[in-house]
Amino acid sequence: MEDRMWFKHYDEGVPHHIDYPQAPLFNFLEEAAKKYPNSPCTIFKGAIITYREMNEQTDRLAAALYELGVKKGDRVGILMPNTPQFVIAYFAILKIGGVVVATNPLYTATEIQRQVVDAGIEVMLVMSNFYHLVKQIQTKTKIRTFIVTNLKETLPPILSLLFTIAKEKEGGFRVQIGAGDHWFQDLIKKYSPQDRPKIDVSSEDVALFQYSGGTTGDSKGAIALHRNLVANSMQVRSWLPNAEEGKEVVLMAIPLFHVYGMVAGMCFAIKAAASMVMIPNPRDMKDVLTSIQKYNASIYPGVPTMYNAINNHPDVLAGKYNLSTIKGCISGSAPLMRETKLKFEELTGGKLVEGYGLSEAPTATHCNPLYGYNPSGSIGIPMPDVDCRIISLDDEVSVLEPGEVGELVIKGPQVFKGYHNMPTETTNALRDDWLYTGDIARMDEDGYFYIVDRKKELIKPGGYQVWPREVEEVIATHPKVMEVGVAGVPDPYRGETVKAWVVLKPGETLSEEEVKEWCKEKLAKFKIPTLVEFRKELPKTMVGKILRRELVKEHRESA
Repeated sequence: MEDRMWFKHYDEGVPHHIDYPQAPLFNFLEEAAKKYPNSPCTIFKGAIITYREMNEQTDRLAAALYELGVKKGDRVGILMPNTPQFVIAYFAILKIGGVVVATNPLYTATEIQRQVVDAGIEVMLVMSNFYHLVKQIQTKTKIRTFIVTNLKETLPPILSLLFTIAKEKEGGFRVQIGAGDHWFQDLIKKYSPQDRPKIDVSSEDVALFQYSGGTTGDSKGAIALHRNLVANSMQVRSWLPNAEEGKEVVLMAIPLFHVYGMVAGMCFAIKAAASMVMIPNPRDMKDVLTSIQKYNASIYPGVPTMYNAINNHPDVLAGKYNLSTIKGCISGSAPLMRETKLKFEELTGGKLVEGYGLSEAPTATHCNPLYGYNPSGSIGIPMPDVDCRIISLDDEVSVLEPGEVGELVIKGPQVFKGYHNMPTETTNALRDDWLYTGDIARMDEDGYFYIVDRKKELIKPGGYQVWPREVEEVIATHPKVMEVGVAGVPDPYRGETVKAWVVLKPGETLSEEEVKEWCKEKLAKFKIPTLVEFRKELPKTMVGKILRRELVKEHRESA
């Protein structure tokens, strides 16, 4: 790729091009185990699994999966929160040539069933508190066996005992498994690392089905090859030039079932031989803050709601936590407001920058430099080996000039193979190796990109065009506003009108008229919300993305 205008804004030490090994993703784990065998791979409530132990346990579980009939190319499900067992399951599946399908633990039985059936899953690894949920769907799917793990299996001995006494039964973790199902720990004890079969897994083999589309409708299984995940892990690693191999501590509060946590968190950490502090519940702020302080977390991939929660936490504001070990944080999945960035950097002394990605790539494509220019509202510049264009919304071919608004299209080594069982959607998304993202964006003269909105979420009041994001960004700058969502709702006069759902900061009051007045100074009249609803919280995905679709649905139902 020839020189691009954005290269001049790369931080010192970030390469323009990376040489990617022709190796499967689990090669990173094996390398880390050789170089740093005694370094912590995962830390869970104080219990440590070293890199040598993690590599051995994944070998043992790989042997068990093989004996249970998992063959190369078979899709294997994971239904777990952020625990060491997720990491073990993930790499064990890959080591025998299986394909990981990680599912959101908050899904209903119907939603899980839809993904299980589409992927053709026959073996699924689950946390015990979800066992009864998934047993409901077994007869409607091809699942022939569940491998069940209990949260306490990777806790320190004292905590495990306390958990057994106080929380195991109450939390639904104490279960009797049925005939044909297996306990995770029994399988790991049954096999030795030497029992792992030697399966030829190449960089061109399928590694992952990542189901996307949770915010826009029916989910689609995005197929990622090993080389896609290897490339993206190395691109994220390269973007943090001051991260020291074998020395960093990554706070894993972003869900691992989501491709962002999976790649920009877990896979990056293993590539860097970093320690991962596992946080099963990202909303447990005491666990998050205590873990940062106790384990000297240096890198914290997250979403704006997580950083906002820290910024507004009374114990943080009272100086009860030392967060000064934080070096760098990449924020994704939702727009990062400048106020959030600046306040977090002031509280921690670390850097917080906005990035951008999508399940089809498999996560990161753009990011702001950690130490360089960060223009307000920008998702940053393309990562190494990523090429980007803004193309016309009219003909979907013509390349637009800087400043013009069109669809963001991307080319790079991390771009996915296509959607499972969806040839039409694959053809629409991939054209001549360019990924059509469905995001409306613009690029400035310096090569920085700005997301305007989703193609599908354009509001058309009276025929005008309004992008929800630009209205959200204006309302979010109000000093009393903590969160805001904007979407189009039916209107008998205009056909569609702009509505805002607003969450205020604790103790604040604001009227509908005051919100509209605030918008008048910054937005054209047709963009100003005609309806404003104040709420205590907004519906979100597990990674903090506001579900506009859900807000519209609730509006329709109440109307």
